[in-house]
Amino acid sequence: MLQHLSIHNYATVHSLEVDFRPGMSALTGETGAGKSIIVGALGLALGDRADKTVVRTGAKKTEIAAEFDVSSNDAAGAWLEENQLQGDAAGFCLIRRAIGGDGRSRAFVNDSPVTMASLQQLGALLVDIVSQQEHQSLLQRATQLSLLDDFCVERALLEELRSLHGQWQANQRDIARLRGDDDEGRVQLLAYQLDELQELAAEDGETGTLEQEHRRLSGAEQALAALAGAVEDISDNEQFNALGGLRRALQLLGDLQGDSGRIANAMELLESACIQIEEAAADLRGAADEFPIDPERLSQVDERLGKLHDMARKHKVKPAELARLTRSLQEQLQDIHGREEELQRLEQEDSKLRERYAEVARRVGKQRRKGAGPLSREIEQRIDRLGMGDAGMKIDFESLAPDSINAGGLERVEFLVSTNPGQEPGPLSKIASGGELSRISLAIRVVTAQTSQTPCLVFDEVDVGIGGGVAAQVGALLQTLGESAQILCVTHQPQVASRAHRQYSVSKSSDGASARTSISELDEDARVLELARMLAGANFSDASLAHARQMLEADQESC
Repeated sequence: MLQHLSIHNYATVHSLEVDFRPGMSALTGETGAGKSIIVGALGLALGDRADKTVVRTGAKKTEIAAEFDVSSNDAAGAWLEENQLQGDAAGFCLIRRAIGGDGRSRAFVNDSPVTMASLQQLGALLVDIVSQQEHQSLLQRATQLSLLDDFCVERALLEELRSLHGQWQANQRDIARLRGDDDEGRVQLLAYQLDELQELAAEDGETGTLEQEHRRLSGAEQALAALAGAVEDISDNEQFNALGGLRRALQLLGDLQGDSGRIANAMELLESACIQIEEAAADLRGAADEFPIDPERLSQVDERLGKLHDMARKHKVKPAELARLTRSLQEQLQDIHGREEELQRLEQEDSKLRERYAEVARRVGKQRRKGAGPLSREIEQRIDRLGMGDAGMKIDFESLAPDSINAGGLERVEFLVSTNPGQEPGPLSKIASGGELSRISLAIRVVTAQTSQTPCLVFDEVDVGIGGGVAAQVGALLQTLGESAQILCVTHQPQVASRAHRQYSVSKSSDGASARTSISELDEDARVLELARMLAGANFSDASLAHARQMLEADQESC
């Protein structure tokens, strides 16, 4: 339900604040006062298109805010929750729209920015504005289907149908994703690459070990020569070697050792050096015996390293990464094979979803066709009360292909109407005139009010071109509609305004430089004065006042 509307700098409105309550509220005033401007501002708040022309002359921007109580609106509450736009207060929704002088627009729901598309989605769940414009929602097949469903189809069944459609769409997206990969060509490439790698059978750490062995084998001859030269220099050279030199020195000093303590100490050191050199020579000879000389093994290692490096270059990785690459390709192939299994599972699930969908859609269609006749007859009765006794109403069904899947089921519906005797029923937009369309729309809204999910209906001058008894019937129907929904009605007919639970007067004033539109709620005495004006014009008589008071009292007794 709409609780509060705030408008700033829109058209002729400078600043306007108005509270609304449940039931039927009538907006009245002189022609051109700005009644439809207020409806237009509400439409902007709900996502209607806007440009810079809506900004009041001299202002920088237009700002509109609408506060709603959504505590009883399950659809709007679910939408807010799904889009994570719940307000701080439970059951409360604040919509704000700002249009700048450059035409740029911004929208907010509970102080969070939203796109125009999102705002329009939410707006459709909160308010339905009914006017004589061809773009009104009743002309849309989706709205007609929704009204029929609300009238005669079990809500749980509709929710199941939409849920199955959503599941099917998600399943189709997964199937398309899996089918979108060129798995066949990729499998062939991966299998070929994996065969090569598995034949090579590279192991973790193998390259490093082989390179170390290769260095040792390829340097063996050079190392042996170095070892032999070292041994010869310290002990095996026949002409001179370190060990022989030390021994000759000891022999020369032997005769002098008794003459000096220092000589004796030197001889001890030389003897120790001889022993160490002899041990070093023995170790070097042993090392030479242990050093590998294996040309055949060197050739094998060289060949293996060559293959590893060639394969690494082919796959643009380091040789040490070949073993990891092999495992990666194995995993990729397993993943593809797993996707093939997943694809088979999804395709099986697709068949099951289609079967379940078709069954639920058939049940929904059966209820629709069963309820179409009673709905048409009830609408015809209401149309007859609105002065269109020759009008006829029919709901046409168009069956879709059995394998079609959409959120609406296996049929499309269209409301067809004939307004004259012998006329073939046709679409509302092509058969009904503006005034006729408004009355037909009102009749449909009254019939479907008990089951409609839209809690607030705005009727913008639906009574244009009618009067007398028909106007009284329009007022009576709107009053009835106000018992189950919030009704805002812009009207010039006193027979309609007198039926409202509340009445607001819209007026326009001018200071010579600019015009301003304002609105105020009328008490009982003010309502009588306004109804008298509507009955007889600005210069009404006492008789008009009496008539207005009598009309108001009589019509309010029926509330």
